[in-house]
Amino acid sequence: CRRRYNISGCRLSADRSLFGEAQAVLFHHRDLARHGAEGLPRGSPPRPPRQRWVWMNFESPSHSPGLRGLAGLFNWTMSYRRDSDVFIPYGYLYVPPAPRPLVLPRKTRLVAWVISNWNEEHARVRYYRQLKEHLPIDVYGARGLALAEGGLVETVSAYKFYLAFENSQHTDYITEKLWRNAFSASAVPVVLGPRRANYERFIPPDSFIHVDDFPSPRLLATYLKFLDKNKPSYRRYFAWRKKYEVHVTSFWDEHFCKVCEAVRAAGNQIKTVRNLASWFES
Repeated sequence: CRRRYNISGCRLSADRSLFGEAQAVLFHHRDLARHGAEGLPRGSPPRPPRQRWVWMNFESPSHSPGLRGLAGLFNWTMSYRRDSDVFIPYGYLYVPPAPRPLVLPRKTRLVAWVISNWNEEHARVRYYRQLKEHLPIDVYGARGLALAEGGLVETVSAYKFYLAFENSQHTDYITEKLWRNAFSASAVPVVLGPRRANYERFIPPDSFIHVDDFPSPRLLATYLKFLDKNKPSYRRYFAWRKKYEVHVTSFWDEHFCKVCEAVRAAGNQIKTVRNLASWFES
């Protein structure tokens, strides 16, 4: 933690024999959903005095079963939600000490989409099917072209646009599809997720194209074709890069270090998350 994130005084361990002396214990929701309450520590009391239990989840509410049974168990939340006790987004923008000039990769293709979980019921698949009627889209992953091993960013960098379509639409749920797949590849993200105003909490309004900006997929396709032929208009989507650079959050080491930092800064104050489900699903 000290070397990578300048966070000192942290001791991280997966050794469950150290449970009794830990200041905080992280519980990953995916494991809780798989094993239920049986996976929680047992004892009398099950939680040592002043120990914090931290609920950790980076999936959306649509993919987080079992929330109802977790009321009153945890002291803190850690997630991509900005109102979490420990807020860790999938990425963020920062101002570097010295801005570097942006050199765009050579763009030879129009629109790319990488998808691993294909579900016809998802809004993103329904929208894609309408959009592809009006312009060519290269799909990689599930039901598409094969990506070269470790070559996602390199592959997408040849495209002008990337479909940063989330698997479900929820507050603050803006994932690596935007931060890594689009921004790190210097492709303009076309987003389908929460409302535009939600995206603008985190990124400049002229850094992305929202599907909600257009009354229909056909009109979005028309606009993308216009940008393809109009270089000055297209390059305006990169103006923000004169000031900002992109940080893509590193799973899971960054999360562990950040929660350690938060625990050390919080002192002895303890609270309880009374209704986890109603908060997370709001």
